[in-house]
Amino acid sequence: MRNLLPVLLSALLLAASPVRALLPEEENTIRIYKNAAASVVTVTNIAIGQDIFMDQTAVPQGEGTGFVWDREGRVVTNYHVVRGGDAFMVTFKNQAQFEARVVGVEPRKDIAVLQIERGKHGKSWPKLVPIALGDSKTLQVGQRVIAIGNPFGLDDTLTQGIVSALGRQVVGVGGVTIHDMIQTDAAINPGNSGGPMLDSDGKLIGMNTMIYSNSGANAGIGFAVPVEFIRRIVPQLIQYGRVVEPGIGVGVLSGAQQYQLLGDVSGVVVRQVEPGSPAARAGLRGIRRDMTGRYRLGDIIVGIDGAPIHDYDELYNALDQLKVGDRVTVRTVRDGRKRRYSIVLVNVD
Repeated sequence: MRNLLPVLLSALLLAASPVRALLPEEENTIRIYKNAAASVVTVTNIAIGQDIFMDQTAVPQGEGTGFVWDREGRVVTNYHVVRGGDAFMVTFKNQAQFEARVVGVEPRKDIAVLQIERGKHGKSWPKLVPIALGDSKTLQVGQRVIAIGNPFGLDDTLTQGIVSALGRQVVGVGGVTIHDMIQTDAAINPGNSGGPMLDSDGKLIGMNTMIYSNSGANAGIGFAVPVEFIRRIVPQLIQYGRVVEPGIGVGVLSGAQQYQLLGDVSGVVVRQVEPGSPAARAGLRGIRRDMTGRYRLGDIIVGIDGAPIHDYDELYNALDQLKVGDRVTVRTVRDGRKRRYSIVLVNVD
């Protein structure tokens, strides 16, 4: 009995000791998670194939993350999460699953919008909680950020870190550079793609998109598409299924075509000029055949306003900063002579 007294006394003291109070930062993180988790979903990309008996088979070929955009059942995720898929499944925190279809995509910003379908037999959606939108324009290096996603299929995983850098330029899956990317040291792994990056108020400041890593796992350098791009692009994808893109009414050679034709030439070769377009009215020329049947170059775009244009990447990003109705000065070279055209940007299909 004498040997049991110390044990009993320790047990009584442990039971009587108060539970350790959470730190304010811990309480804030818990609050953010509880508020935002209902807005975060798993997006499953499914390929439809046929087996040896010619029956259709549905094969999951990858998972990512997404977040609820509105109460009409739209979900935002990365384009590369849905790329190549024939069907899609959206799974909520309570494990309710619904089929979804693609509403629109913008590969050059790695953004996609899905529409959740009603379940079988009219099964209704769970209560939809749209993500709260924040502001990425006022971010500062060192600011705390929180990421929620499904890395390696582990749903509802929270990680946190800081904004490591701002204004990063990263080549995306669309083949052009995405400007103003947010760099973070918060752990982002395969499966986090398309998930929200939140500030200390629990508001969306970016969409987790990619990592820099030799191993394919987190190496402390992740990137997110800023919410300002998402604010601008998602409503267009919902309304039109595509981005309303400003242009001058020309078709251009792809980088590979241009290199094959001309080698390492600075600028963007105008392939054709759309009849009746601002470019046509201004007098730009595309590639033509001369009397001998040889192809002759027309204009090569080398500048938009004050920005030099060396390739399609720079042309796209220069126009991306503008809007339909803006008047720009397009600088070109034709037959070795520099030319300037004043053109009003129009919506291009």
